[in-house]
Amino acid sequence: MLTVEHLTVKYAPTDAHCALSDVSFSIREHERVALLGPNGAGKSTLLLALVGILPAQSGVIRMGDTILEKESLSEIRRKLGLVFQNPDDQLFMPTVFQDAAFGPRNYGIPEEQVAQTVEKTLETLGISHLRDRMIHKLSGGEKRLAALAGVLAMHPEVLLLDEPTSFLDLDATRRLIQCLSSLEPGMLIPTHDLAFARELCDRFLFLSHGKLV
Repeated sequence: MLTVEHLTVKYAPTDAHCALSDVSFSIREHERVALLGPNGAGKSTLLLALVGILPAQSGVIRMGDTILEKESLSEIRRKLGLVFQNPDDQLFMPTVFQDAAFGPRNYGIPEEQVAQTVEKTLETLGISHLRDRMIHKLSGGEKRLAALAGVLAMHPEVLLLDEPTSFLDLDATRRLIQCLSSLEPGMLIPTHDLAFARELCDRFLFLSHGKLV
């Protein structure tokens, strides 16, 4: 489903240091993969490169038959759903429903279909009761699920979840595991939480100094 071949990324074209160096891997349909490594290993950089926020110096990123390039960027971003480490960086509409509806509305989906999609997504995540709640009044765990709802409403094929247990207590982490376990999309999950990764993920990748080891 998701295939990365010989990906190399620098923060600046003239930079001698590679943030990612010759990274290759694939994620199969419905597979949940943990991405491990120390701070500065390149985990978040990889996620940003996968959705075209950071350009690659070389290599290929492919979702199915679609190769990431300027012309296919919008399509790739519908297939790869990125959830940031800090939900406050992602949530910007007044209420949970409005935030989850933003993506489908932005793609011109009819309003009736948007409402149905968002309601089903909130129900799947167990947060229908938060539908009309103001974002700034949510707890950390509720914000995490609200941010996930906004991505799931776009029906991605692979979820990119950056440190999803950050800011969560044990109860919220448990609820998040239950939610993620029930979802269909494949997942790539950078995390330092080994207990979370062992319980949820099928396979581990390890990054060190920008290289898969």
